[in-house]
Amino acid sequence: MTSTISRSRLDAIVSIFVSVHPHETSALLHSSSCFFFILSAYFVVLPLRDEGAISLGLSSLPALFLGSLVLTLIAAPVSTLVFSLPNLSKGKALVLIHRFFSVSLIVFFILWHSSSAGYSPPTSEDLGSSSEEDQRNETNQANSAYSVNWENYGWFYVSVRIGFFLWVGLLNLITISSTWARIIDVMDTESGSRLFGFIGAGATLGQLFGSLFATGMAWLGPFLLVFAALLMELAAQASKGIFLDVSHLPEELSPIKKSDADQQNEADGSKQKKNEADRQTMQTDKSSSPKSPILAVKPQLWTILDGFWLIMSSTYLLYVSLFLWLSAVVSSFFYFQKVTVIATTVSSSLERRRLFAQINSFIAVFILAGQLTVTGHILTVAGVTVAICASPFVSFTNLVAIAVWPTWVAIAVSETLRKVVTYVLTRPGRELLFTVVSQDEKYKAKVCIDVIVQRLGDATAAGMYKLLFSTLHGRTSTVSLYALPVCLLWIVTAFHLGRRQAQLAKPHLISTS
Repeated sequence: MTSTISRSRLDAIVSIFVSVHPHETSALLHSSSCFFFILSAYFVVLPLRDEGAISLGLSSLPALFLGSLVLTLIAAPVSTLVFSLPNLSKGKALVLIHRFFSVSLIVFFILWHSSSAGYSPPTSEDLGSSSEEDQRNETNQANSAYSVNWENYGWFYVSVRIGFFLWVGLLNLITISSTWARIIDVMDTESGSRLFGFIGAGATLGQLFGSLFATGMAWLGPFLLVFAALLMELAAQASKGIFLDVSHLPEELSPIKKSDADQQNEADGSKQKKNEADRQTMQTDKSSSPKSPILAVKPQLWTILDGFWLIMSSTYLLYVSLFLWLSAVVSSFFYFQKVTVIATTVSSSLERRRLFAQINSFIAVFILAGQLTVTGHILTVAGVTVAICASPFVSFTNLVAIAVWPTWVAIAVSETLRKVVTYVLTRPGRELLFTVVSQDEKYKAKVCIDVIVQRLGDATAAGMYKLLFSTLHGRTSTVSLYALPVCLLWIVTAFHLGRRQAQLAKPHLISTS
């Protein structure tokens, strides 16, 4: 009786912020909490990663992005394989992925600490001051932000910084994509339109917390990695609760109670054979996203490539891939502009870490406000098309503004506006694109799209930016103009994709009504 009353109070509190049904509350809160911990961990270590990259010279950034692509091409199929293991439920696979990255952060803490000669744990006497490593490197970094002679550092120092830059990017993509895959497996287009904004708010709150923590604790240096590892373990624990609570499912939804119960059993790790049979049946019955049939029985090694086959055999998923690739190209252009300005105007490595964290905190406040107030309403009323077209339109206007007014203020305002629109509208809308595809496409194709296509866009932008930056002698305003055609193509693709998603969503709405 007491638990029932507590549950009712919890539902009432959550209902203040979002329109949620009782059977959705548990999955909603666990999803939001999981993203909170993931983004907190990411933004705690992000300033450390960016500062490490700057210490190697801005000229190395394109090569680092290319390295991220190579690492991603290896890691994405492996994550697909984890979700395909017959003796491992989807819920347990997600926990395993989060825990793996938690342990990896501890490994990088040891490597970073070992590669910093003369570094010692901070004491009360050096609070607020930079580490010995920062003091040793600041002079060389101030002389030339763009090109740094790696011979000034040992091979171990350089290797750890490169490896950490690549690994943090992989952590961000794999954990977020895998978690979204689990969420959209237990939610549909209708519930996603109502709830994705609240779930995204958990991620933004994590960004805000992580950025503020990194700002206040910048003096900790590599010890931030230990705290980030703890946050990733908490994300693993929160992901265990991402399933539909069928005990609170309304009677009018009883026809789908059985399938939802299977999802809960899957989260508990039971009834593996029955779930596998249901999954294969779903692949046969579900035809909302056109794709070629995949053999039900195949060598386990070939399941690594399932994601690629699913994408290549579906026109819809190819359009989704193109949309994300264009998004990554434009986003990377803005990233290079931001890092270039900060590297050339701020010489202290400690101050750069703080500035990166402060920018992230400032942006997170606006994103959080938008996700809690307007995301659900706009997605429900305006639809997916408006949501995914918003970011490319704003990016187009931002590039024009930077070309006309190429100053740090314009870049700061543009970065804030672009990210707010992206995470308040376009990112939730992008996740809704996957609510109309099969379960295999959610877990396998989605991870490949979110991870590999994202890195392909980053690598493409890195090459283009390096070529343009050297050819145009570092004129940021002129470089921005070359990204305008990409934005135009992005807008057209988003419009077509949004209309296609609306068409595919109609059969799902009819079947659940």
